Amino acid sequence: MASRRTTLSFVALGLCALVLPVGAASALDYPTRPVRFVVGYPAGGSTDIIARLIGQRLSERFGQQFVIENKPGAGNNIGTETVVRADPDGYTVLLVNPANFINTTLYANLNFNFVRDIAPVASFIRVPNVMTVPQDLPVKTVADFIAYVKANPGKVNLASSGNGTSVHLSGEMFMAMTGAKMLHVAYKGAAPATTDLISNRVQVMFDNMPSIIGHIRGGKLRALAVTTEKRSPELPDVPTVGETVPGYEASALFGMGAPAKTPPEIIARLNKEINEVLAEPEVKKRLIELGGEPLITKPEDFGTMIKDETEKWGKVVKSADIKIE
Repeated sequence: MASRRTTLSFVALGLCALVLPVGAASALDYPTRPVRFVVGYPAGGSTDIIARLIGQRLSERFGQQFVIENKPGAGNNIGTETVVRADPDGYTVLLVNPANFINTTLYANLNFNFVRDIAPVASFIRVPNVMTVPQDLPVKTVADFIAYVKANPGKVNLASSGNGTSVHLSGEMFMAMTGAKMLHVAYKGAAPATTDLISNRVQVMFDNMPSIIGHIRGGKLRALAVTTEKRSPELPDVPTVGETVPGYEASALFGMGAPAKTPPEIIARLNKEINEVLAEPEVKKRLIELGGEPLITKPEDFGTMIKDETEKWGKVVKSADIKIE
């Protein structure tokens, strides 16, 4: 009798194994091969640096390589579409960045809908831009700058690293909220824009902190404010724009996304490991050096942040009447 019960127990266990959801089963041993971590920008920029920092630690924790695949072009859209079209099996993931939120409204003919076609996995960090001016510009505060622009109509140029970037739109938001009208000058990247800013050929730029902070610390440029809601630990004496312009907030949100329909069990596993990476002291220290503190969230919380960012930047794009075909 006991033997028969034992046999029935093994049969029952076997049946349970057979009906275990495929996603749950695959999540148990995920990943069994390298994972493509797609970045829509060239190697070396702040976006790529963040992806490599997180990717390296995930490789070590999982025992499988998270291979950074740089696919620049079309303002980040080529890399994003690569992930949208990939199999939803957890082996292709995306470095989510501000361009994803902006491009939804900026580009008239995208072949995908970012909010619909990319599943949120985990947030990494929120990085401020820095409102920066040449050292010889006669302003010391945001209020000084607004007054200077209004007293010199048509003479103040707003530099950016490209049309429709977060650097550009941070400036457009500033103009809309203050009435300080400037001429936008778009460069092909932050480096040439910074060169002209230092020489006062252009008068202000809302650049990403990782690429501008060295020039600020070196005394070549003056930081008037950071664009996040709170002051940055990397520039603790620099106020926020919002301290002068109530309600202003513009920051660069980074995280990981995956193709829609990726099994939720795999997303949950990635989210858990990423959050543990973000809590590591050395990773936290490095992210703070890049301008922001780790953002430990659940996938659904990151999804809410993505929707909020997409809506906010969509309003700025429409207000500034910017469109790219």
